[in-house]
This record gives sequence, C-alpha cells and structure tokens, in this order.
Amino acid sequence: MNKIKVVVAGPRGKMGSEALRMIEKEEELELVACIDRNYDGFKVQDIEGLPPFEALVYSDINECFQSIDADVLVDLTTPEVGYQHTKTAIQYGIRPVVGTTGFTKEQLDELSDLAEEKGIGAVIAPNFAIGAVLMMQFAKWAAKYFPDVEIVERHHDQKLDAPSGTAVKTAQLIQEVRTSKEQGHPDEKETLTGARGAELDGMRIHSMRLPGLVAHQEVVFGSTGENLTIKHDSFHRSSFMTGVKLAIDKVVTLDLLVYGLENLME
Repeated sequence: MNKIKVVVAGPRGKMGSEALRMIEKEEELELVACIDRNYDGFKVQDIEGLPPFEALVYSDINECFQSIDADVLVDLTTPEVGYQHTKTAIQYGIRPVVGTTGFTKEQLDELSDLAEEKGIGAVIAPNFAIGAVLMMQFAKWAAKYFPDVEIVERHHDQKLDAPSGTAVKTAQLIQEVRTSKEQGHPDEKETLTGARGAELDGMRIHSMRLPGLVAHQEVVFGSTGENLTIKHDSFHRSSFMTGVKLAIDKVVTLDLLVYGLENLME
C-alpha cells in the first residue's frame, strides 16, 4: 500500500505538534516535510519537543513544494497564513487539509473555484473533533423545533478569532432550517456594549477566552417551560486528530473543496 505523503504547516504549534504525533502512529501516513517560519533546513527531530522525524523544515512554501513529492498539506496555522498556504498548495496540485478558521466567504469561494479548476480535493474544517461535528448536526436538527437559540463558545486565551469558526458554522447550519427572528425584548438595550454578544440572523453568539480552556461550546435552545442544551467539550487537542486523519484519507479521493467535516462523514 502506498503511503500518503504529508506536509505539516505549523509543526511547533499545539495543534501542529499533535498532528505530528498522530502521523507518527499511522502506518499509512508519511511525513515528508514541515513548513515553519523558523528552523529552515533543520530536521524535525532537531527541534525540541517534536517527534523524531528526519523530514526537513522549510520556511518557504514554494521551495518546499518544489523540493519534495507530497500528496497532502495539513495546515494548522493562522487565517492569514493558512489562506496563502492553501492557495499555494492547490496551485502545486497538493491537496490541503486545513484546520484554520477565520476565512472570509470571498476567500472560501476563491479557493473553491481554484480547487475545481485544478480538479483536486481540499478540505477546510472549522472543527476536526467528531463530537463537535455531531453537536453541530444535532443543533441543526433541534432548531427546527426550537427557533430561539444562543451559542456560547469557550476557548483558550491564545485563540485569535472570535467567535470561533465552529460557532459561526453552527449558526449557519441553524440558519438553514430556522425562520429568521429577532430574539429577546424588542426594546432591550445594552448598558455595556457587547453584553448581548455577536448577532447572526437574530441569534446571539458569546465568546469566552480563558487560560486552561481548550475548545468548548454550548448551543442553548429555549421554549415555553423548557430548555435544551447541546454541549461539546474538547479537553485535549488529541480529540481533533481523528477528524484530521479522516480528512487526509478522504481528500485524496476528492476533486473539489469540501467545507465542514460533516460532509465527509456517512
């Protein structure tokens, strides 16, 4: 069986290093390079805290793709860097699997068009935790019966975007089945700006950022005499790796961009 040759962007990050440990355990995956703004020319094994891979680290993504044979790019960096990496990978015919949130609709449309033009697969997922994907799908189902809903997401204090991509994706899924409505009292007034959270189609999204958290979300529905809460918690970043592995396996069979891990799950 031919191994899937993988490049990881952001190997020193918490998610990136976890991805390396996942690749180390999977016999059908082979790490062929990493992309990092530092440590150009180093071997991965020479960087403290990373697994003992002999694959080289590149600071220039073009040099990396011109120098090695790769099938998949796993990008777990930032929205700005991740967008450029994804675009570059597609142009080189390398299939991106992207766990970076914060892309704009215009960027997603551009990347989707480029993937279709090149005829190669790409996966962009706001959340790679299987439980989180199920939480989003359950919330969409519940919204048919409970149209009053608010989303509370809690993440570590180093997260750059707010609200999270998972929260936005959840609201968008709910929006597909829910009639638009303004929630709360029509004359309510924020005495402190932002107290009611962000607003999307009448829904409210609240973001918390605290040390000690990883990734947590509650979707709270209200109705006459009852509440329904659908909750998911990731206590360790290893929880995302099952989804990353699934996306790697699937992306090599695709010829278009897929947004959301739920579209890869049966």
